[in-house]
Amino acid sequence: MKRKALKAAVPYTLPVMMGYIFLGMAFGILLHNTNVPDGWALFMSIFVYAGSMQFVAIELLTAPFAPFSAALVTLMVNARHLFYGLSMLEPFKIMGKLKPYMIFSLSDETYSLECAAEPPEGVDRKYFLFFIALLDQSYWILGSVIGAVAGALIPFSTEGVDFAMTALFVVIALDQWRSYRKHLPAVLGAGVTVLFLIVLGHFFGQDQMLLISLGAIVLCLLVLRDRLDEKEEETC
Repeated sequence: MKRKALKAAVPYTLPVMMGYIFLGMAFGILLHNTNVPDGWALFMSIFVYAGSMQFVAIELLTAPFAPFSAALVTLMVNARHLFYGLSMLEPFKIMGKLKPYMIFSLSDETYSLECAAEPPEGVDRKYFLFFIALLDQSYWILGSVIGAVAGALIPFSTEGVDFAMTALFVVIALDQWRSYRKHLPAVLGAGVTVLFLIVLGHFFGQDQMLLISLGAIVLCLLVLRDRLDEKEEETC
């Protein structure tokens, strides 16, 4: 049963593999260049596994110790996972003892796959979802280790490497834009962020401004929820 679920999950994760190996390599290379022990790349990818936050953590590891600032930055970067978790409450009810790992491993790409992918007939859904999450993390770990080893063996400039995660988010945003006919949530999010950056960026700084704008976006989406649902039904 488990082998059948693994075999069914592999094709769904191949696109993620192509992205995660190269992004993991970028992370491993950047981490090596901060003079942090190379073993940390493997350690962080196994026990932290936070994608974009791992890139941010590179700066936090080399900056003066500031726990409150680190916690605030982590909250801002990963705030979207609050909504991922809420939307997966029902699907994860079947996971049993695997549920803690499923929550831990819910990256952007894994979330997208687990929302859209359907197991083939005769494949256990529980293990199908589990292997999607496990394979995705395995790709990230592999890329991180390759990057750390490559950084140690092949000296080269890392200028621009840290843009890899930004590029991934741009691609995800474009894919989401193309997947839906109505773009009000995306336009609303971009508009509110730009507005708050102009109005509040000078007074609060970009870090605090981003957290405030995220809260405002959530509030706007909650207020407009009924209208958004109606529009979505019209397009179905």
